[in-house]
Amino acid sequence: MTDIAFPCRRDGLRNVSCQDVPRGFATSVNVRRYPPSVERMDIADWAEATARMILEAPLPRRWAHTQGVAAQARSLGPILGSDAGLLTAAALLHDIGYAPGLTNTGFHPLDGARYLRDTEYGSDMLCRLVAHHSGALIEAAERGMARELSAEFRPPRRDLADALVYCDMTTGPDGQHMPVEQRLAEIRARYGPGDLVSRAIARSAPDLTSAVMRVSCRLTHSTPMPRAALPVRARVLIGAT
Repeated sequence: MTDIAFPCRRDGLRNVSCQDVPRGFATSVNVRRYPPSVERMDIADWAEATARMILEAPLPRRWAHTQGVAAQARSLGPILGSDAGLLTAAALLHDIGYAPGLTNTGFHPLDGARYLRDTEYGSDMLCRLVAHHSGALIEAAERGMARELSAEFRPPRRDLADALVYCDMTTGPDGQHMPVEQRLAEIRARYGPGDLVSRAIARSAPDLTSAVMRVSCRLTHSTPMPRAALPVRARVLIGAT
């Protein structure tokens, strides 16, 4: 058996054997169904601790990207309401399937979602968000895995899926904010024109861009207009109250 790629923790968040193997490792992972420490944390705090443990050491650049995606998620609080914590958790966990210790199929949305489901930490919606994030179904089709993905995980709610696309597609590989067009171009350049990821991004680009625009529009409409930008009559009425 090979060593798992992320360090062992026995603090209640996770109880993982140091001798583990990727995804056929269901029998090697010893976890509590509802860890006591999770009951004392909100979902975003738990997700951050989990993602940090899995990504920070083996994949520091991926962890930097993840932190940037999470920062974008936190900025969506005004339009997400009670779903803000769930979306932040999905942002933190969306790329854990890249971790060497979790890789099985080589398709990170599916590997990450399976890990969340099989350790039974993730809610159904959280797993679905991770499984389908950022046009994953189109990439799954490129890999011949669309049926497998769809059979295991139903698509998430569109408003939450859009929000996660917004966060991921406006965050660069080092965690920096960037426009969606630049992000899409960066992905294609990083993988190269012949790669299946580049083909999938080219196919999904219109949907990804539309999702970012929908969320941007919701943010604009949810932001109170500055007092100086209000019509004179509106400012007078406000001043009179």
